Amino acid sequence: MSILCITAVCAIAAGANVAGAEAAPTTIASGVTIGIVDVGGMTGWQATVAVKTAYYAPLVIHVAKHTFTVKTIHFHTSVPVKDAVQTALAASADTAIPLTPTFDKTRVHAWVRNLAPQVYRPAKPGAILLHNGHPRLFHHHPGHALRTLPTWILMRNALTRGTRPEIVAPLRKLTAPDIKPRPIIVIHRGSNRLVLFNGEKWIRTFPVATGQPIYPTPLGRFEIIIKQVNPWWYPPTDSEWAKGLEPVPPGPGNPLGTRWMGLSTPGVSIHGTSEPWSIGHSESHGCIRMHISDSEALYPLVPIGMTVYVVGAPPWGLSSDAGPAG
Repeated sequence: MSILCITAVCAIAAGANVAGAEAAPTTIASGVTIGIVDVGGMTGWQATVAVKTAYYAPLVIHVAKHTFTVKTIHFHTSVPVKDAVQTALAASADTAIPLTPTFDKTRVHAWVRNLAPQVYRPAKPGAILLHNGHPRLFHHHPGHALRTLPTWILMRNALTRGTRPEIVAPLRKLTAPDIKPRPIIVIHRGSNRLVLFNGEKWIRTFPVATGQPIYPTPLGRFEIIIKQVNPWWYPPTDSEWAKGLEPVPPGPGNPLGTRWMGLSTPGVSIHGTSEPWSIGHSESHGCIRMHISDSEALYPLVPIGMTVYVVGAPPWGLSSDAGPAG
């Protein structure tokens, strides 16, 4: 009798264990979410893979035309997936199980700081360059700088929420002064011509005399820094050819004529001349001589600060340089 009772009790206990094992869910109830991941109908293993895939996915950051990808492990990201899945297996339908990843915020800050100089693009101001002996206006190009704090916030939110939108990093627009059409002189030393432009537009060409081979007019980019009407001529003290000469007051016979426009290089200017037969030749001591009537016509068109190019022989190409001598 007692043996039968013991057998019956054992049988009942075994049945209870079987029933309990059958009651333990092998899949997660419908509508259950872990963080942003719908794990309803998944096994524990499937849910673990799905949640890790979402929360450990790399971040993709777009900056202008560049794309950067960074793995979450770089930020020491940790996600409590195991506990969340166990909770999900026991949860009733439509339960939302919160999931809060942790990561090193200082490493996110450091990554953004390192990114900033990589994507920095300075603004380029407008410029005047010569193209085959003619001025070309190149307008300014805006630049940009990474807005580091908003970028850090977007990355933090993506790591915290588990979402992986393609992050478009905000930029701060950088500007630079533009170039506007203005009077420009190009002096062709080889052909003894002075060409006046307004920006890229040709205005007028004047015949001139430039420096002798032993006193060449310097090549380069200069500016008009001084102007005088009816100037005095003073012999340069550092030149052998001028030794013993006396200053010449305004009037007939003045070597500078009636108009004088000094360049930003020592001893060189654009002026009239008392030797009109020299025009069209390399006859001066470095200055640019003009017919007196031409210098008077040019003078009011030349503001202080005006750009003057003295160029040599072609080819010039595209640059701010003056080209080869000639």
